[in-house]
Order: sequence, then C-alpha cells, then structure tokens
Amino acid sequence: MRIISGKFKKANLFSVPGNTTRPTSDAVKEMIFSTLFDCKDSDVLDLYAGSGSLGLEALSRGAGYAEFVDGSQKSVSVIGKNIEKLNCKKQTRINRKKVLSFLGKCEKKYDLIFLDPPYNKGLINPTIEKIIEFDILKPGGRVVAEYSKKEKLKDFSETFEITRKEAGLTHIIFMNEKNCSDENTIL
Repeated sequence: MRIISGKFKKANLFSVPGNTTRPTSDAVKEMIFSTLFDCKDSDVLDLYAGSGSLGLEALSRGAGYAEFVDGSQKSVSVIGKNIEKLNCKKQTRINRKKVLSFLGKCEKKYDLIFLDPPYNKGLINPTIEKIIEFDILKPGGRVVAEYSKKEKLKDFSETFEITRKEAGLTHIIFMNEKNCSDENTIL
C-alpha cells in the first residue's frame, strides 16, 4: 500500500496486521482522487480510517489538515506510524473512538469526509445520517464512501448530489452537499 500522487508520492505505508481491515486498493484510490479533482487546503476527516491511507493521500495532494477516526488500537497505532513516516504530525490528529460516538460529539466541520466502514456491518447508512444530523460538513462539502455491493444505501438525494462508481465488489459514492438556497445547485 502506498501514496499514489503528490508530495508523498510512492511512499509505502504500513498496513494494519490481520484480516479485519480491508485496505483501499490503489485503483480505487486513483478513481476517488481523479473524481474529486482537488482537495487543496481542505480539512479532511477519515472515518473508519484503518491505515489512514485516504486521509494521507489527501494530505499528499495538498489538503491542509486530516483527522483520523478508528476504534481499533491496531489501526490507530498504524496511522501514527504512517504519520511519523511522512513527517506530517502538525497537520493531523488521531482519535481512537467508535465513529458513531465521535460524530455525536464532533465540534469541527470538514470540507471532505471519507468513510470506508467494515463491509456488511450495517454502518454505512447510520454514519451518513450522523454526518447530516450533527452538521459536520462545511457548506459545499463532500463525502466519499466505499461500501459493499451487498449493502443497500438509503436515498440521501435531498441533502446531496450523488455520483456512483463501481470497482469490483465495491460501490463508491461521491456526495456533494446541495446548496441550501437552491437545491439544484452544487456549491
């Protein structure tokens, strides 16, 4: 697993040991970031962060800040090692918390939120609902979610303009917050 573009390009990342974490493939990462185009100076939140590869890729491509949330001590330890390896501690924060609990207490707002929950655990919809409920997305913010093709995503089209892509057994959705003053305009 590695950073694929930007200032940390080709840096190899540490992976979470065992088979409980499913790393995002380079092909999926490339699909995500080629669709996003730009994350320059963004405040990024990486939920169910695993090794932190999505948030670290965003930092490599110019994001200003990345916060990582994962409930696993193994994941948090690996994220810390990856941050240290890339020497980007000043731009980051790591939280060892259950994601849904973190979202209920989150006081910061973000430009870009990644979520890649464990597949087939019923976490994709509640996580998006909490992001909306606790209003942690900045105006015009974006959410990128990976989830299993076996999972059914609720309709979030009242809040977001949604684009869907597929990569193998993975669905990737890009959700751009709709402008509150004109529901058909994307900020």
